[in-house]
Amino acid sequence: MTVRVRLFAGLRERAGYGERQLEGVERVADVWPALDLGEEPGGLLYAVNREYAERERELNDGDEVALIPPVSGGAFLVTEQPLSLDAVVAEVADERAGAIATFTGTVRRQSRGREVNHLEYEAYTEMAEEVMAKLAAELAGEHDLCAIAIHHRVGRLEIGEASVVIAVSAPHRQDALAACREAIDRLKETVPLWKKEAYEGGEEWIGRGS
Repeated sequence: MTVRVRLFAGLRERAGYGERQLEGVERVADVWPALDLGEEPGGLLYAVNREYAERERELNDGDEVALIPPVSGGAFLVTEQPLSLDAVVAEVADERAGAIATFTGTVRRQSRGREVNHLEYEAYTEMAEEVMAKLAAELAGEHDLCAIAIHHRVGRLEIGEASVVIAVSAPHRQDALAACREAIDRLKETVPLWKKEAYEGGEEWIGRGS
């Protein structure tokens, strides 16, 4: 049985190659020892055929296994406290960075033709922060990044308040801008956060997303 292994960012540089064929590995957990690259780094994630996978997963002939390194720096936080763009920018500061791209999502007055009074956000906090970290690792495998930080508010938010702030640092602006945009798009699709919209005459859970 042969599987195709892909490495990214620091792992790729450490190994000296971006792809390798491995034979005789039966589970995801067998891949790192078979590469003979020393001690496995903390926070390493695996994906099989472009889906995150646990180490116990069994492999089949022809599978593609991606090793996704952790992003250095950054933080992933769900909080009831007001958000600070300066704080997330500070978390991704890096001497290697030639650019820092940011995004701030705010509560708007009008939504879907209705006058909004305020929003309420709820999250499965422990899982949300973990999914944010996995999202950042995924982006680091696709772009040349230094660090990512994502903070999201929960609880009641008034008009004009920030609901989410994201900062991405990278050696080059193209990677920073692309990863920042993809971060907010994927966050809305994958992170377990829910929004209730309170408007003139009623309220409604809108669903997952910012």
